[in-house]
Amino acid sequence: MNELNTKIRAKLEELRGMLQADGGDLEVIDIEGKTVHLRLRGACGCCPHATMTIKDGIQRILREELDPEITVERVM
Repeated sequence: MNELNTKIRAKLEELRGMLQADGGDLEVIDIEGKTVHLRLRGACGCCPHATMTIKDGIQRILREELDPEITVERVM
């Protein structure tokens, strides 16, 4: 596991707390280079704002804090 992968996983673990506070959760399916594949669970999995959570929330934070080229893809 490379350094960026480790940093991504650590940041996602932090973000899980926010999702869990709203009855949701996330599962890391895979990290391929700078592409992160996530599955939203619980309340977040069926939320109509799930795409916004992924792109405007999780992806934005990862890009701002770790690497501007990170892409987050939702896995159903």
